[in-house]
Amino acid sequence: RLVESGGGLVQAGDSLRLSCAASISFFTSYNMGWFRQAPGKEREFVAAVDWNGHNDYYEPSVKGRFFASKDNVNYMAYLQMNSLKPEDAAIYYCAAESNWGRLVAGPAEYWGQGTQVTVSS
Repeated sequence: RLVESGGGLVQAGDSLRLSCAASISFFTSYNMGWFRQAPGKEREFVAAVDWNGHNDYYEPSVKGRFFASKDNVNYMAYLQMNSLKPEDAAIYYCAAESNWGRLVAGPAEYWGQGTQVTVSS
């Protein structure tokens, strides 16, 4: 089970840190991903961090602004979002998947319920 938190209403240029609390077995073996879905759009990949937190990957529009991380001690994943733009507004979901390729492509074994991020201009 994954539970996101940290969403909210911010102004353009502000920062937010999303958290994802995991209660799944073998969490340390899972790669963690972040996805988002804006109204009227399909869910899209945003960022991923591998099982030991040493490698990450980002959708081009967020690269350099968003940073994904993983804490294997506390069973947490994070998405630090800086310089937020109105187009970043969406429901953000965390996901856990043991296969890196599958995670980046979209399918994942575990999903959270989502947290809303709203960015005003």
